[in-house]
Amino acid sequence: MVKAIRVHQLGGPQVLQWEDVELVEPREGEIRIKNKAMGATFIDIYFRKGVYKAATMPFTPGMEVVGEVTAVGPGLTGRKVGDMVAYAGDRMGSYAEEQILPADKVVPVPPLVDPIIAAFIMLKGMTAQYLVRRCFKVKPGHTVLVHAAAGGTGSLLCQWANALGATVIGTVSTKEKAAQAKEDGCHHVIIYTEEDFVSCVNEMTSGKGVEVVYDSVGKNTFEGSLECLKPRGYMVSFGQSSGTPDPVPLSALAPKSLFLTRPSMMQYTSTRDELLETAGEVIANVASGISRVRVNHKYPLSEASQAHADLENRRTTGSIVLIP
Repeated sequence: MVKAIRVHQLGGPQVLQWEDVELVEPREGEIRIKNKAMGATFIDIYFRKGVYKAATMPFTPGMEVVGEVTAVGPGLTGRKVGDMVAYAGDRMGSYAEEQILPADKVVPVPPLVDPIIAAFIMLKGMTAQYLVRRCFKVKPGHTVLVHAAAGGTGSLLCQWANALGATVIGTVSTKEKAAQAKEDGCHHVIIYTEEDFVSCVNEMTSGKGVEVVYDSVGKNTFEGSLECLKPRGYMVSFGQSSGTPDPVPLSALAPKSLFLTRPSMMQYTSTRDELLETAGEVIANVASGISRVRVNHKYPLSEASQAHADLENRRTTGSIVLIP
């Protein structure tokens, strides 16, 4: 038996229960890992609340983790006991002391990378990678708008877009978060609780708008984000921390010939080669200093409910990591 966080009913942070669960031995193609650290993200909250539907009930949340291999399935090669590996994907279950994972979905963690840093960087870093490198290819001279610029993924997006030569505009909720966003590569920061971000973007771009908006906020920012785009601009909606956006008729995109996409990392890392390439770029950015990781909040795994409450109420900046 191992300890894990379990969700028996949908709801607030209080539904996260610390329980004993049985863990089987790995089958063919699988490995068993002893978890060292796991990230806590809004995706976990969406599943807990039922915005995203879990495949089973009850379930153990969590989709990114770093751990040490403690057992391998029959006939498996390429992984061995003692390896440090990272996982970020669509199989939930990382809010646990140990878990079973498909061996072809984990990536090796270099010895020089701290497991806590790796736990934070995998899902958020790979999300940033596909957003700026493939979903919309950020290039020198582009102007980009990043909502929630001081959040875990937002901070990495700002750093990466800046390194690619773009002018970065970020939105945040407080002056403290504005200072962090500046450090993370934002050329302009908008405190949206004090200013209208649409008007600010219009002024900052001399009425031209931005090439792309990276919007993880959703309902509260979606329509304004469309207004901020220049003709043929890209609206990249990759989250909904404020709620699901209202439906948008296709005709609303026509006046400026806008592109709208709702991407998921799983479709950008669906093959082993894509996974390794994406993770490799993320780790290389950490090693080179392009991506500076702030692990600002650590919680015992047993206190995951408090971590969720703090994240939902915007009492955090940077990353949240849970430690078994």
